[in-house]
Amino acid sequence: MSLAERVTPMEEYDRWRDLSPTGSQRRKLSFNPVGTWVPPAAAEEPVGAFEVSTTKRIFQVTAAVIYCLLAAGIVFGYAALKPVLIREGVYRSSCTQDELDRDVRVCYDQEIRLNFMFTVAAVSTNVCALPVGTILDRYGPRVSGLVGVVFLTAGCLFFAFAWDMPFDGYIPGYLFLALGGPFVFISSFQLSNAFPRYSGLILALLTGAFDTSSAIFLFYRLIYQATEGTFWPKKFFLCYLVVPVYILLVQLFLMPKQSYKTVGELVTVARDPTHDVHDSDNDLPDDDTLNTVRETRRQHRESIISEITTLIDHNNNSTSKDATAAAKQGEDKQSHSGVWGALHGKTATQQIASWWFVLITLFTVIQMTRINYFVATIRPQMEHLLGSYDAAVDLNTFFDVALPLGGVISVPFIGLILDNTSTTFVLALLVSIATTIGVLGVIPSAGAQYANICLFVVYRPLYYTAVSDYAAKVFGFATFGKVYGLIICLAGLFNFAQSGLDALTHKVFTNDPVPVNVALLVAALVVGVPLVAFVWRKSGQLGREGLRREAMEAEEREQVMPNAEIGDGEGEAPGQGQGQNGFSGSDYGSTR
Repeated sequence: MSLAERVTPMEEYDRWRDLSPTGSQRRKLSFNPVGTWVPPAAAEEPVGAFEVSTTKRIFQVTAAVIYCLLAAGIVFGYAALKPVLIREGVYRSSCTQDELDRDVRVCYDQEIRLNFMFTVAAVSTNVCALPVGTILDRYGPRVSGLVGVVFLTAGCLFFAFAWDMPFDGYIPGYLFLALGGPFVFISSFQLSNAFPRYSGLILALLTGAFDTSSAIFLFYRLIYQATEGTFWPKKFFLCYLVVPVYILLVQLFLMPKQSYKTVGELVTVARDPTHDVHDSDNDLPDDDTLNTVRETRRQHRESIISEITTLIDHNNNSTSKDATAAAKQGEDKQSHSGVWGALHGKTATQQIASWWFVLITLFTVIQMTRINYFVATIRPQMEHLLGSYDAAVDLNTFFDVALPLGGVISVPFIGLILDNTSTTFVLALLVSIATTIGVLGVIPSAGAQYANICLFVVYRPLYYTAVSDYAAKVFGFATFGKVYGLIICLAGLFNFAQSGLDALTHKVFTNDPVPVNVALLVAALVVGVPLVAFVWRKSGQLGREGLRREAMEAEEREQVMPNAEIGDGEGEAPGQGQGQNGFSGSDYGSTR
């Protein structure tokens, strides 16, 4: 998960543009972690949602939710697809003759290669943040979506005809399916700007669709079992080609070519008179025509403000009191975190060299490895712990249903936790839940394993959202793409270690998952406890610095206006309220 799940697209970036001495905050929020901004020649005029009819925008959001539900994260339903692949004999040729003679259910090499297929997909999904961000920033959401269509189509074709190929088509097929998801999912984030008043709801729908998409393979497995294997994978993936065709049509005929702009970007344009001057002015025949054209542009630019007001407030009754209350609410959410602005205004290099980055990256590497290892190996783990294949199948089926449902159900509660508690509390909660999951994961009891799965499916979305929330609050928006992209990219690359964990489990520990799970539990504690302690100490320092700054500013105001009364509560003038770091609520963008 990404910043789009935590930061409202109504962000008015001019609130905090002057925090950096380099002025880097004057740039727009970018999904590009590489660090190159859209060249001036490639930039287009902002497209406001008010320029598109309400009906069309509703259809756009609905269509995006549907294709995210069908394609955004289907590869994470691997646990449901794996039994089908085993029954169809995928990689069965890798088994030794002795294993075939003993008619083992899944041989060692078969298990390793099947899990490696998922590992490659999981790694590529995270590393894919680099090209997705670049393409989205440079060429817009339509091109990004079309690239996703190409990958999804290639994945379907590889998987459908893998049985007939002279080479291994399963791994590239699953890889392309994994690559297609982020391209169509991330490119849909900008649709939250279509209805700024409901941006949180739209992002929740998109996020819920992503989580629920892992159930696609569950539905397929149920159909496969109901048809006794006649609806085999080739038929399914050929039928699934309907999905990329649907996305193609939607992108070409419904979706906007360029992203809907944020309120902050539109206001910036409206306030900037340089937008009245175009390069094409030199082609106009005379000064009168030039003045007329520029006056028309000026009037259009100034009309944007009223259009924006209509867009975000359908009653057009916004008052200064409402604005002050909204700013105060955003300020309260920032102050709750305790770490807001810790490294805002620093360069990406300075941020990456800090302990803020090192500790969260190590924690993310370990937790992502644990999560994907569990998803890939849940059935053999349960079979060994419970000593029953049937019990393992029941737990696997429960997991297949709980995984998408857990993500959908937990989304609103995650928002409440992140908005109303400190970052220290959130990290401590993550470490506590991860430790509980680790302990339950080694108990040979069906009850413990059901509890383990229930905690896991809630922890997974909480963890991903909390990491992006941490990055936004600590590192800021100007470098978010680079820093958060690097965190996820490194964590994804280290997921290749999962193949080594599989080898240890099967060869060294004779299929016993307990030693590996204990090692991962200890590693999470070794990194997680120092992370919580570090953030707790730093948040205390930030709070004290904020109080000192507020005291100094209050003293300065008293010296300038010794007889002035400082507003309080509802009577406080807009902009007077100070946050924990000494900046007013209007200096920062708000988090949802």
